[in-house]
Amino acid sequence: MAKKVTATKPLFGNRRSHSCRATRHAQKPNLQKVTLDNGETIRMTAKELKTLKKAS
Repeated sequence: MAKKVTATKPLFGNRRSHSCRATRHAQKPNLQKVTLDNGETIRMTAKELKTLKKAS
């Protein structure tokens, strides 16, 4: 099992139909499995991964 290292939680909002009914829904974070140099597998968001690749 990959360890989750991010603290990002789902964002909640409303879907609006044509008749303006509101239905709750969640936008879940884009979690990806990443294997580190030492062989450990972790789960982090795609945005965090992009930031790490940019920094190195």
